Amino acid sequence: MPKSCDTMVALPSATKENQTIFAKNSDRPAIECQPLVQRERETHPAGTSTKCQFVELPGVTTTYRHIGSRPYWCWGYEHGFNEHQVVIGNEGLASKYEFDSPKLIGMELIRLGLERAKTAAEAVTVMTELITKYGQGKFSNDQGVRTYDNGYIIADPIEAYILQTAGHEWAVKQVQGAVGISNVYSVEEDWDRLSPNSVNEAIAQDWWTDTSTRFNFSEAYSRAADRSVGSGAMRRGRSCAVLSKYTGDIEVQTMMALLSDHSDGSAPDEPFQTKISSGTSICVHHDDKGEGGNTAASLVAHLCDDGSRLPVYWCSFYSPCLAVFLPMFIEGELPQVLAIGDETPSDDSPWWLFRQLSLKLRLEEPELIPTVQAKWKALQTQLFTTAYEIAREGKFLIERGCENTANQLLTRYMAENVEAMLGTVREMLSDVEQAVEMAAD
Repeated sequence: MPKSCDTMVALPSATKENQTIFAKNSDRPAIECQPLVQRERETHPAGTSTKCQFVELPGVTTTYRHIGSRPYWCWGYEHGFNEHQVVIGNEGLASKYEFDSPKLIGMELIRLGLERAKTAAEAVTVMTELITKYGQGKFSNDQGVRTYDNGYIIADPIEAYILQTAGHEWAVKQVQGAVGISNVYSVEEDWDRLSPNSVNEAIAQDWWTDTSTRFNFSEAYSRAADRSVGSGAMRRGRSCAVLSKYTGDIEVQTMMALLSDHSDGSAPDEPFQTKISSGTSICVHHDDKGEGGNTAASLVAHLCDDGSRLPVYWCSFYSPCLAVFLPMFIEGELPQVLAIGDETPSDDSPWWLFRQLSLKLRLEEPELIPTVQAKWKALQTQLFTTAYEIAREGKFLIERGCENTANQLLTRYMAENVEAMLGTVREMLSDVEQAVEMAAD
């Protein structure tokens, strides 16, 4: 299964409203369910440990409230956000390492960063200290877990960082303006911080010999010698080109269009491509048998540092080009139905409903795709208006000490939107089934 994810961030200087916008497409096996879960802030007694898939860590006294997009089998997340507006997403990378001993899974580091950090910089520290001690990357295991090295964008309302890893080694680069990352090493000589042993380790492995020049992390640790070719390079080139083109005018809608883009990257500056393909693109689709990889979930986080509103987290299931982004508020209670889903297809699971919709549209009634997209667009337009009204009202209530009232308002709003979404997707599935039956007659 080829690795494919894309993460982007635009800092205030690059956005139209001078607020940080983060975006991530989580691309996974086409039938790997990825529900959305909420974890409450918790206090833990001294001596508590944190049990991950393969590694047990010392616990912390407080883990922060957060929401994560979780492959059903995994303790960690593909992307997520916490009560302090820290948001993190990862990419699979391929270093020169391959281990026999257990390590942390890259998605676990996302959850650990969200649970333990109040700022992006603090999350970088949490994650790099754990990577240095416990490692991550490709390692053999008897649980059938596909493992790999990882790259991350870690952001908050003020700043963002790229973190790229190789085993126990890592490099950090602070983001300026707007940038995208993908499944290709991209932190070269332009790092700001390195793991304590990264240079000596690369020299010892004979992966870095030119010690007269500034250390190139990607050159030393990337398995691919040429990082300008391949799907990850093409998708990263596309996201960076679009972000550069729109710098100073980037909006939430820009990021949503980018996550739904089907350009193959050969013309990075071309307009957004909406025609679905199964080739290289930021919006990844399964093949004509419903197999392979597919975008499993998407996130656009619209952060806020001026106190004018609550942050708005736009979440989507399965292919973003065939779905709707729903506004989520961590200050409310996430509808529990969003957390339903495992390896077994289920009509109770929103994720599996969107998987079913994709299959029927792509494989049985592709001519209905524009109709479905138009219906979602109408709902999306409505949500753009109501979400920010609610975000401002919720902030107003919280500032005046009415947290419970704000919680009820946000909880009710999210529940109503989820109910509308589920009603719409079920109606769409019924329409497609009727079209198939009519065609058969």
